[in-house]
Amino acid sequence: MRPEESSKHFVAAFDDPEAVARYAEGPPRFVPGMDGLHRMCGVLLRETAPADARVLVLGAGGGLELKFLAEMYPDWTFVGVDPAAEMLRGAERHLGPLAARVEFVHGYIEDVAADGFDAATCLLTLHFLPHGERRRTAADIHRRLKPGAPFVAAHGSFPQGARERDLWLDRYAAYAIASGFDAEKAMAARQAVSSSVHMMAPEYDEAILREAGFRDVSLFYAAFTWRGWIAHA
Repeated sequence: MRPEESSKHFVAAFDDPEAVARYAEGPPRFVPGMDGLHRMCGVLLRETAPADARVLVLGAGGGLELKFLAEMYPDWTFVGVDPAAEMLRGAERHLGPLAARVEFVHGYIEDVAADGFDAATCLLTLHFLPHGERRRTAADIHRRLKPGAPFVAAHGSFPQGARERDLWLDRYAAYAIASGFDAEKAMAARQAVSSSVHMMAPEYDEAILREAGFRDVSLFYAAFTWRGWIAHA
């Protein structure tokens, strides 16, 4: 879905060429075990996706998971969707020759034809969307999958009680600082997440997947402020 006002500045930030050039440095310092997350994503998708799978990647800007999955499964092809044109250009550069196996779509999930994908991923993206928009987006992903096709979602998701929320946000910043990220920028990121990103408790995130039509929803990844689920259409 098109972003609401509270999310628009994130799209604008991801269209900043300087920010995009540095993008690959950020996620591994904020997301514990990111390399392992990508590998687990590939393993889980391949459980039911065919050897020549066509995979939908929502939030594909930067190309980190695209490159990992393309290298992991040489016969897979991809449709990578992102609303930030500069991030898509960054993804193409990051992929190099592997970009030949990716169709890039500048836009949102509704800009992708609903013609039956074998698998889908949405990593580090859904937390930018409020509840209703997140549910509609998940439902749009579901409609584009073949029956039984796997979907992996992973994003910020942690307890939202008054005291718990601040504690986990502090840990979010502290982990980045401990990973070598600039302390001032880490605290600025914490403030941005606190004020503008639509974090939810894990049980609500899981409920959204079920409401969108997914079955066999199962948590496979939990690391500080991050959660990941495998589900099937």
